[in-house]
Amino acid sequence: MVALVMIVGLLGLIFYQGGATFWPGPLVEITTHDGRTFLGEVTRSEDYRLDADTLNKLPPAIAANARALLAAHEGQMRRRLLRTGNFDLTGSEYQWVSDYEVVRETEPLWAVTVERTDWGNCYGVVQGFLVTNELRVKDPARAEVETNDPGTAWNRFQQVHEGVRDKLANEHYFVRLQTRGGSKGDKVYDLPVEEVVLAYPANQLSFGGRFKVYLTRWVEFLTDKPRMANTEGGVLPAIWGTVAMTLLLSLLVVPFGVLAALYLREYARPGPIVSAVRIAINNLAGVPSIVFGVFGLGFFCYLLGGSVDQVFFRDRLPSPTFGTGGLLWASMTLALLTLPVVIVSTEEALAAVPSSMREGSYACGASKWQTIWRIVLPRALPGIMTGMILAMARGAGEVAPLMLVGVLKHAPELPIDGVFPFVHLQRSFMHLGFHIFDVGFQSRNSEAARPMVYTTTFLLIVIIALLNLMAVWLRSRLRRRFQVSHF
Repeated sequence: MVALVMIVGLLGLIFYQGGATFWPGPLVEITTHDGRTFLGEVTRSEDYRLDADTLNKLPPAIAANARALLAAHEGQMRRRLLRTGNFDLTGSEYQWVSDYEVVRETEPLWAVTVERTDWGNCYGVVQGFLVTNELRVKDPARAEVETNDPGTAWNRFQQVHEGVRDKLANEHYFVRLQTRGGSKGDKVYDLPVEEVVLAYPANQLSFGGRFKVYLTRWVEFLTDKPRMANTEGGVLPAIWGTVAMTLLLSLLVVPFGVLAALYLREYARPGPIVSAVRIAINNLAGVPSIVFGVFGLGFFCYLLGGSVDQVFFRDRLPSPTFGTGGLLWASMTLALLTLPVVIVSTEEALAAVPSSMREGSYACGASKWQTIWRIVLPRALPGIMTGMILAMARGAGEVAPLMLVGVLKHAPELPIDGVFPFVHLQRSFMHLGFHIFDVGFQSRNSEAARPMVYTTTFLLIVIIALLNLMAVWLRSRLRRRFQVSHF
């Protein structure tokens, strides 16, 4: 019961955090007692204890305000984490602001959230709109101010943005923003419209408007390529890689697992050799996954792949084609990893077929193979599907072996595309599990990476669940079709 509660709690946390990542919040402008001004989105808040030394160093008026807040909240002080963005302008993306520091807080009407192709999010207040009619001139200093009215400027941005993104415009456009840099000071920033992926006036959105932005950001996440060291943009290559690898490993592991189980159950005579094989299968299930990765790198990539290159791709050497990590070798490595699961479940399914059905088939003159092919295997298919489901679930979530046999941080070419032969088994690929590891532990900013970790984890769980549901549905159909009475 405790384990069930822990699992449900973990899934609930992932679904809540991952599902809420793209919901657009309001933008607040905060001025502190030391004259700094910040503009950003509140990502979270927490309570902490304000130490006496910090309290004693504050100006008298601010210290009195802090003591009043401490008294009202039983000695606890609240602070909020603002996502201020504008990393290229200030060198930071997040800022903690305590309640006692705040002397003024507003929500500017024309504050906008801008998602850019580079440097992450930008936050600012719309000040105007600029344009240059010279196609080769991208310098905002040489652009003419078209309007200084925020409303008109925003309307002009909406009119030209789609055409600029589609490379249909002959001019360069700029949105003038007043940014807040905290200790770095305020700056006027002329943002090129062609660098804008998505922008919205955060403090003017209705619930319907926020929901539309929410859906737009989800569509971008599912259909776009990653940007900014995988912390921005989408995960389409990782989705393709994960699904392709999972389906390919299923196609590889099921035939081998079923054949091995058939031999052990139907043909092999009990003895020391068969006992040793069963012990080896059980031990294989307990081998750490990274060991399979090392084996796959040495045997599949270097030995088999190197031999394939020597025979078929000699003209491309020393650049390897199959002699390095790729989709095929990653799938085969994980097929070995999940093979014991398929063998054990298939054996159990074969053992569950009533002996009376075998004997009836033999009485009608069928051979052993005909009995297995036409009687035993069809009725064992639901159990075989169970093994495949378990193999898919484990293989799709493995990361350690993939780091050695084919997965990359960024793979611009998809393993599946519209170019013949459509499935490119030699290509390296991206994977949602590795994407989670990379974003969570190798990003320059852990705060910026945390929402993407939750969202990608949420997506990986959903994909695995959908693949499993498809297999469960197929298993149910097979079970209904071959359901028989036991004598």
